[in-house]
Amino acid sequence: MTFSKDIKEGTKKSHSAAENTSFVKSFLGGCVKEESYRKLVADFYYVYRALEERMDTHAMSPVLGPLQELKELSRTRALEKDLKYFYGDDWFMKIKPSDSCQSYVNRIMECEEELLVGHHYTRYLGDLSGGQILKTIAEKAMNLEQGLDFYKFDIEDKKAYKAKYREILDNLPLTVSQQNAIIVEANFAFRLNMYMFDELDGSAAIGAWQVFFNTMFNKG
Repeated sequence: MTFSKDIKEGTKKSHSAAENTSFVKSFLGGCVKEESYRKLVADFYYVYRALEERMDTHAMSPVLGPLQELKELSRTRALEKDLKYFYGDDWFMKIKPSDSCQSYVNRIMECEEELLVGHHYTRYLGDLSGGQILKTIAEKAMNLEQGLDFYKFDIEDKKAYKAKYREILDNLPLTVSQQNAIIVEANFAFRLNMYMFDELDGSAAIGAWQVFFNTMFNKG
């Protein structure tokens, strides 16, 4: 199989588990509280800012450079607009990352360069695949006319764009060992998303997932 198929198959269970968290299931069911949603927007801001800063740092990398050509995927500026809508002009003084979000950010900032591919895949391809559905749900559930820039992509044909994304993945100069490590990292990225969703839902077992995080990455 190609790498794009391998990573899809290798993260299938994690993808399903993330979609079945209480927070996401409630969201998909149209039960969206604005307070929880705007906290999610804040957490996403920190995650995407970290990811995009690291990607920018490696723009000339033979591994990450090709993904950097997909400028339409960048979400930091869109999230800043949404945060301004939900929190006002001084939004940056009113937000902070949740504990689970901070661990997510820490992992993005410390992982090896090629492993960022796993984080890139987990977030952006998911945004393209389910973004419009979530946008419609959030719009109706909270009666919003603004605050949804996160879901807006300047991409005319998303299907073709996702095909282009997968083609780029398939042509990255990666060894089999690196590909396998990226798939492991992508699974962990899904797990980090789940912890963030659970904390927003109030059902996160903070101590348990922190032990898991520390054990997996030898943090003591």
